[in-house]
Amino acid sequence: MTSLRPPAHRVHPRARLMWQLAAGTEVLVLTAALVITGVVLDLYALRWCMPVLLAAYAAVRVVVVPVWRFRVHRWEVTAQAAYTQTGWWSRERRLAPMSRIQTVDWDQGPLERLLGLANVTITTASAAGALSIGGLDQATAETLVAELTAKAEAAGGDAT
Repeated sequence: MTSLRPPAHRVHPRARLMWQLAAGTEVLVLTAALVITGVVLDLYALRWCMPVLLAAYAAVRVVVVPVWRFRVHRWEVTAQAAYTQTGWWSRERRLAPMSRIQTVDWDQGPLERLLGLANVTITTASAAGALSIGGLDQATAETLVAELTAKAEAAGGDAT
């Protein structure tokens, strides 16, 4: 029995920065909420232990997790299937046969647009849901959408 190899392509290196900025925003919002809560409720515990906990959380969430995710997130498209690997805590590998692809979507949020990145979502007839490839260079994402659309159409089948 052979094991499934990791997909060949990594997401764009700017994806790390995108994940860091998103995590930094999350940490700022959490910090603001805790500061406001501590002031309003005059909680002593929030004065001395929360800064330490927030610093530890921020270090892991902003520094470690994006690097870890970048090492794990991969994708590949062959003539037969689209293949993704995602996760940072747990790892998931998914294959979508070309004949099962129903739609291929391209999207960019504000942060992706700022960094020149895009996301591709491959919807199939699977109960497991769509495959997502996030953090691609915009040109790569546009090319990938065209390639997947052409290959899915050529594969035939009824995508069910």
